[in-house]
Amino acid sequence: MEDLDEIIHQSTRLRVMTALHLLPEDEWIEFVRLKALTEASDGNLGAHLDTLARAGYVEMEKQFVGKKPQTRIRTTANGRGAYRRHVAQLRSLLDM
Repeated sequence: MEDLDEIIHQSTRLRVMTALHLLPEDEWIEFVRLKALTEASDGNLGAHLDTLARAGYVEMEKQFVGKKPQTRIRTTANGRGAYRRHVAQLRSLLDM
């Protein structure tokens, strides 16, 4: 039995990865939308996204729309695979 992915297992990061995994592959989501979906504060979400990005599970793109900064996020192939493995591990634990 594999160990749970400690990066994804933290509750906010699990919510982030779940929200991102529900998007079509390679689709971006804006930071403000992800913040609303996860009910996280700006700083909290930013810190968790940095952790996920360092692990190679998400990528972030910062751009300007007009004069307003915009941050977009999406999962990477590694992130999608790690999320699927984590969910499968959780299911196997529940089935014990």
